[in-house]
Amino acid sequence: MTTDSASLNTDVFNLTPANQDEWFERKFAAAMTKMNEARTPRLSIMATKGTMDWAYTAFIIGSTAAAMGWKVTIFCTFYGLTLLKKDLDLQITPLGNPAMPMKMPFGPQWFQNIEWNIPNLVVAGVPGFETLATSLMKMTLQNKHVATVAELRDACVEEGVDLIACQMTVDLFGWDKADFIPGVTEWAGAATYLAGAQGADVTLFM
Repeated sequence: MTTDSASLNTDVFNLTPANQDEWFERKFAAAMTKMNEARTPRLSIMATKGTMDWAYTAFIIGSTAAAMGWKVTIFCTFYGLTLLKKDLDLQITPLGNPAMPMKMPFGPQWFQNIEWNIPNLVVAGVPGFETLATSLMKMTLQNKHVATVAELRDACVEEGVDLIACQMTVDLFGWDKADFIPGVTEWAGAATYLAGAQGADVTLFM
C-alpha cells in the first residue's frame, strides 16, 4: 500500500459516519472536475443553408472552436452542401430578412451610417437587386478586413475540422464529387451524423 492510499484510508476511517458522505462527494467532484478538464470538448454543426451569411456563421464558429482545441464536425446537407464546393458563388438577400441592415460601404461616414429600409416589393421586383446586395456586403466585409468564406473554410481544414458531405444530397441534385474541395472528410448520411452528434457537447443547427 502506498503512502497516499494509506493516508486516504486513514482519512476515511477517521471520519464519523455522518461526514463520510460529504467526504466522498467532495472527492468525487474533484475527480470529475479533473476528468472533464482533460476531456476534449466536441462540437457538431449541421449546415443546411448555402447563403453567405449562414456560411460565415458555420465556418466562424467551427474554425474558432477548432482553434480552441475542440473536436469539430460540420455536416453539410441540402443547400448547405454548396459550402463545400470548390467554386463558391454565395449570395445574400434582404428579401424576407428584415433584420439585415442595408448600409453603403462607400461615401462619407454619415452616408455609410444610414440603414436603408428596402421594401420587399423592391427587393423582389428590381432585377439584379440580390446581386447588388451581395456586392455591397462583400465590399463591407473587405473594408472591415473580415476573412472571406473561402479563407475561413481553409482554416477549418487546417485545424482538422471534419467536413462531412451528405451523400443523399449529392445523389439528389446529381452533383459530381469532383466539384467539391479535397478537404471533404467523408461522404455520409444522416445515420453517420446522428452517431457523431449524439456524443457532442454542443450541437448547432444552421
